[in-house]
Amino acid sequence: MNSTLRLIFLFVFFLLLQVLILNNILFLGYVNPYIYIAFIFLYPMKENRFSVLLVAFLLGICIDAFTNSGGIHTFATVLIAYIRLFFFKTIFKKTESDYLLFSLRHESFDKVFNYVTILTLIHHFILFSLINFSFYNFYNVIINTLLSSVFTLVLYFLGSFIFRKKLT
Repeated sequence: MNSTLRLIFLFVFFLLLQVLILNNILFLGYVNPYIYIAFIFLYPMKENRFSVLLVAFLLGICIDAFTNSGGIHTFATVLIAYIRLFFFKTIFKKTESDYLLFSLRHESFDKVFNYVTILTLIHHFILFSLINFSFYNFYNVIINTLLSSVFTLVLYFLGSFIFRKKLT
């Protein structure tokens, strides 16, 4: 499948999965998975920084439009799209020449786990901080961040395991 068509399909898939199914899940009053951020993890590193920021903005604004959340998803998604390069270089120890051949499924599980977990925690912390927008609810921010991050990570790694193509 063409790379651009694959990215469009993933964009629409994660958007619809989030707004039609996962936004309707609220387990124990705290846990709501935000799996749409997996699109940012899967977006190719070889693309320039502007394109990932633009796509992250579009993804976030679409989620905000469906959830009527006033831009908080957009801010959190653009932020992790912006900082992903730093964590990519730090965790995977790759240089710019390695961007063309990089794929998460070719990396060791511990590095992928660290990369995805850090970006997920940052996204969720920013998201729930903006939702609560008060230090009086800091405990709720931490609980929401941790529980939703665990649920999101379980869904992400379960999905990546199920949909992984067999490498020959």
